[in-house]
Amino acid sequence: MPCETLVMIPPMLCDAQIFEPQFRELGQDHAIMFAPTSKGERMEEIASQILSWAPSKFAVAGMGMGGMVAMEIMRRAPERVTRIALISTSPQPDTPEMASAREPQIIAARAGRWADVLQHEIHSTWMSPQIDKVALVRMLTRMGNALGPEAYVRQARAMQRRKDQQPVLRKITQPALVVCGRHDGMYPVKRHEFMAELIPYATLSVVEEAGYLPTVEAPEAVNAAMREWMKAPLMLRR
Repeated sequence: MPCETLVMIPPMLCDAQIFEPQFRELGQDHAIMFAPTSKGERMEEIASQILSWAPSKFAVAGMGMGGMVAMEIMRRAPERVTRIALISTSPQPDTPEMASAREPQIIAARAGRWADVLQHEIHSTWMSPQIDKVALVRMLTRMGNALGPEAYVRQARAMQRRKDQQPVLRKITQPALVVCGRHDGMYPVKRHEFMAELIPYATLSVVEEAGYLPTVEAPEAVNAAMREWMKAPLMLRR
């Protein structure tokens, strides 16, 4: 198995806890670096920060917003990325309607209605029916409170301003993994199938017992898929 550093990038309002099962499992064989997304108001800015911290060559895995940052990293520095995993995410930008819908939550966060914002952002109906939703909501609430409203506003702005990354996906020749949960209500399976079709060498893994947070909803399945992805032979870019 190649000894590559794996850089893991989280979704909005999440810290390293969202990848704890992967740290425990994959950390047995690989150096793993957690890369937060809470310091920039644009995907380009966040990607540049991570590139300044990361090794000269690295594997990258991102979930949700983290997947979008991973695609921006691929756009900016493809020669540094050895492989890429995209989990519960999308290459498409916010539509004008989606961008506008973020404004009331940004206003609420700035006005001190943080509990209301967290309740709006945490979607238990998009979780697998097989998991302990109460425990997962508590974990997400703890992470959200730890990051706080200022980080949320920066992340929401970055989401509003993100670019269409579909052209980037078409150029990927590194080993690529696309992971989604069967019960994901934010980015459904069909979107991930389309995303995997855009990438020449992608493997799609649909996790049957997961929703929009498969790394913690069904960690064994995600860990198995990521292990196979990390074993895949490296390919030279065209």
